[in-house]
Amino acid sequence: MRVLGVDPGLTRCGVGVVEGVAGRPLTMLGVGVVRTPADADLGHRLVVIEQGLEQWLDEHRPELVAVERVFSQHNVRTVMGTAQASAVALLCASRRGIPVALHTPSEVKAAVTGSGRADKDQVGAMVTRLLRLDAPPKPADAADALALAICHIWRAPAQNRLRQAAVLHASHTPTAPNSPKGRSA
Repeated sequence: MRVLGVDPGLTRCGVGVVEGVAGRPLTMLGVGVVRTPADADLGHRLVVIEQGLEQWLDEHRPELVAVERVFSQHNVRTVMGTAQASAVALLCASRRGIPVALHTPSEVKAAVTGSGRADKDQVGAMVTRLLRLDAPPKPADAADALALAICHIWRAPAQNRLRQAAVLHASHTPTAPNSPKGRSA
């Protein structure tokens, strides 16, 4: 499985591509940051992010895009920028028919480090170790993007099994006689 991880942000949007399957060594295929000038118009910044993500999608042809789920922060301006960059990533992938998975920061930290409260240095250190890199990717947004991709590769098999079990359970659950599905016409 080839996954493009996106750590959304208006100034620095981290991107990283990881290939592999759960239980086997993973391979980093690329890592970087799409940067926009902080003093530029919002529309221009979003276009720059779109162009950067489109280049990554063209070059690496991922099977899935994993994006950090926007979470509440005290700084509304920051969360708005993150949400806008996240929407660009969702749009770029969806336009190409590439599935998108959203993961919370604590899910990513827990998957990569074992603790949902890990700090950026711990995430960077584990990404370096898991991908057998010489040094942690810089800036932290780049390491976070790789962590998102790793998280998805590792979590996808379990999530798929849970989804299949839920569908199977729903198809085998008897319908009550007085429920809308159980009434005879």
